[in-house]
Amino acid sequence: METEGGNRVARRRACTFERDDFFPEESFRSWGSYGKALWQTPKRFKTQVMTRSKDETELVALKGRSSNEMKKTLNSWDLIWFGIGAVIGSGIFVITGLEARDAAGPAVILSFIVSGLSALLSVFCYTEFAVEIPVAGGSFAYLRVELGDLVAFIAAGNILLEYVIGGAAISRSWTSYFATLCNKQPDEFRIIIPNMDPDYSHLDPIAVVVLIAIAMLAMFSTKTSSVFNNVATIIHSLILVFIVIAGFIKADPQNLTPFAPYGARGVIKASAVLFFAYLGFDAVSTMAEETKNPARDIPVGLVGSMTITTIIYCLLSLTLCLVQSYKDIDVDAPFSVAFHAVGWDWAKYIVALGALKGMTTVLLVTIVGESRYLTHIARTHMMPPWFGHVDEKTGTPVNATVAMIMVTAVIAFFTNFRVLSNLLSISTLLIFMLVAVALLVRRYYSSGVTTKGNQVRLIVCLVLIMGSSCGISGLWAKEVDGWVGYAICVVLWVLGSGGLCVFVPMAKQPKRWGVPLVPWLPALSILINVLLLGSIDVESYIRFAVWTAFLLVYYALVGVHASYDTAKDFECKRNANQVEVEVEVEVEIEKVLNQVERGVHAVAQPTISQKC
Repeated sequence: METEGGNRVARRRACTFERDDFFPEESFRSWGSYGKALWQTPKRFKTQVMTRSKDETELVALKGRSSNEMKKTLNSWDLIWFGIGAVIGSGIFVITGLEARDAAGPAVILSFIVSGLSALLSVFCYTEFAVEIPVAGGSFAYLRVELGDLVAFIAAGNILLEYVIGGAAISRSWTSYFATLCNKQPDEFRIIIPNMDPDYSHLDPIAVVVLIAIAMLAMFSTKTSSVFNNVATIIHSLILVFIVIAGFIKADPQNLTPFAPYGARGVIKASAVLFFAYLGFDAVSTMAEETKNPARDIPVGLVGSMTITTIIYCLLSLTLCLVQSYKDIDVDAPFSVAFHAVGWDWAKYIVALGALKGMTTVLLVTIVGESRYLTHIARTHMMPPWFGHVDEKTGTPVNATVAMIMVTAVIAFFTNFRVLSNLLSISTLLIFMLVAVALLVRRYYSSGVTTKGNQVRLIVCLVLIMGSSCGISGLWAKEVDGWVGYAICVVLWVLGSGGLCVFVPMAKQPKRWGVPLVPWLPALSILINVLLLGSIDVESYIRFAVWTAFLLVYYALVGVHASYDTAKDFECKRNANQVEVEVEVEVEIEKVLNQVERGVHAVAQPTISQKC
């Protein structure tokens, strides 16, 4: 124990437990209390669904529940390098070859442009929120403020799924490139279980070891992780320059013919999966709480890193398709095998080394991002508050990091990469679409400001935007010929977006940094994300539906009661504090009046103005 400002505060070691670390709320004190809480589920569900959090609640009240502050050590350059390190390595060294060979052909370059455009639009939406609400919760906090607890929780579950699956997929690919560096086949480093589903029978112990090692670095210090990421990303960038130059030296333009063997549908289908390549920039938004100057550093870090990344992706995918015919691309290690095929066998080792460095930084930022998401979710008590603890010594969320890495390691140990990448894209696209919707709500709705009529018009416009986007996505997915259906949907989309401009006045303007061209830019982000969602296979939607159903059951049985009790307790404490301050002020005023009555000239004490 130690004394701090007159209060006794217990030191906590990382990963230690106390009685109230998991279910401290009133609803879970006894089976009787839990039974009463379940009986009130409809009422509590309605309350939590209709209640929206406030900026100041996320910024002040929730942060205080982590026991200790995260250390503000990052600047714009750190965020740029984190952004590049988070993104480049996962997609270009993992699924580019797969999508080029089986979905888009050389037109995979266009797929990267489509995915990059959608990602850039999402970056703008994320940036405004990250500047206004610089907390570790990222999109979970943004959605909680604008769309309410339920939507935020469903999104939060998919955010965590996104990061767990992303880390598992990249760690398995790490094994593939390590095998190339050792001149071996990936399965030589895996344990193969016969008579088992091939999607889950190739056990990968190396992926588990890599995840644990990187997690230990992430727990040690955010600034140390940043320095490691900066150095590794610089080395990685030099290797990427080598790949592009060497690739153009051995280029054969004939390999670009036919350019789009699978047609436009193949390009869009590949774009949906290649969105996986842009996973990572949202992790940078979770570092806002550790950024020295969020208003300046976050826009530069997010927009700058995403622009650079999209250009690099296009150059590298072009290089791959120039060096080798799309039909012959290897799906496990496309660049290494491509150089081997043109007689530069030695180059594959440099490529493999670069891929390993790139995927290592991606894993690092993924682990940093997922732990901070879980930390902020736990601050709301939708997840046990134990996960929200920030270690006093390191200033990092050690408990959340350990928990997330355990789950990621188990999935990485068993699961095939194709299963992981498709499911991941659904989660990513859903979150990006919801953030764009939340931005429109933030700009055009404010409680107590927006009239009922404007609320109705806002809802109608959002329904038109969402409905027309779903219509275009459905027509594309069903391969409907003709242009009439598309034309009707586009007109409805324009009516919805234009209606916001003309008929709904903005209720709130950004204080520091704002997305340009609102509502058109967020509406376009919604359209592209929904279009890409329509290109995901049915099996992935089934897995997604099962996971979402599980989240709803958990929320009904646990999450809604924990968050309801926590919000109620917070409101009671705030009211009690307000009453206490009012009483103290009245006492001070009465003292002054008594002095005046006795003829003593008194000046109001500073404490009075402070407490008022």
